[in-house]
Amino acid sequence: MMSTRPKNTIHYCPKCGSSEFSFREDQSFLCKKCQFHLYINSAAAVAALIINNKGEILFTKRAINPHKGMLDLPGGFVDIMETAEQALVREIKEELNLDIDKYRYFISSPNEYVFGGLSVFTLDLAYICELNSFNHIHAKDDISDYEFIAPDLIPYNRIGGESIKRITKAFVQKLG
Repeated sequence: MMSTRPKNTIHYCPKCGSSEFSFREDQSFLCKKCQFHLYINSAAAVAALIINNKGEILFTKRAINPHKGMLDLPGGFVDIMETAEQALVREIKEELNLDIDKYRYFISSPNEYVFGGLSVFTLDLAYICELNSFNHIHAKDDISDYEFIAPDLIPYNRIGGESIKRITKAFVQKLG
């Protein structure tokens, strides 16, 4: 993934277009022409840990890249000026048509994946969620399917994101 990192893919200043846009050790770029300073930061994303009454964890199947066809936890990016909690509720409604009744923060995990030939960095914030009903569940938005998997049967090699694997493993260990 090193070749897709911003220092290898961003060559021009987004403010003035100059090629005198150099990468610095603090994970930023500085334009020598206009002095524009661009920092590379992580975007916030949320992931929901949802268990049914059989003790199985809800996973989604990604309909798009990155990791198309792989398992994921339901969730997604936090929109501009949105709280992580608002994003959690919105994403679960958008992807699965489910309403979260209660949630509590569990753990965070950093992630890097390639989208459009560029490494994207996220900080995935995981929440343990409770729902009253799964009656109206259906896959939509950027997921193609969903499945409930018993904690001891999770196929970690089918989970696309490294951060989601780490979050899932920590959650299964907590369930112990």
